[in-house]
Amino acid sequence: MHDRPLLLELFLEIEEAIRRIERRFSGIRSPADFLQDDAGLDRLDAIAMMLISIGENIQRISKLVSQDFFDQHSEINWSGVMGIRNLLAHDYFNIDAEEVYAICAEEIEPLKQAIQEIRSAIF
Repeated sequence: MHDRPLLLELFLEIEEAIRRIERRFSGIRSPADFLQDDAGLDRLDAIAMMLISIGENIQRISKLVSQDFFDQHSEINWSGVMGIRNLLAHDYFNIDAEEVYAICAEEIEPLKQAIQEIRSAIF
């Protein structure tokens, strides 16, 4: 059986990270917005930290559940979610603003919906 309290904590932390990304991404209209000034760079850094957190928690969840746990949401690139954590954490000074922009603009909302559906199904 899963460690239900730990799983719930990990899912809630992911949802909080997504809320922070959404808040920090508001007003960003292009990758250049991240690079135009210190405020944009601060947003990029903060979003990158939350992406690291999400990837870390997905890795932790994947160690607690069966391999087919995320199969119900195959539209999400789960290995990519985990992989972005490694890329950002180990190559921090080479963060690609275009990649982070694309993640925020295209992938955060589907991830948010999948996480909410999975958590609702479990808890």
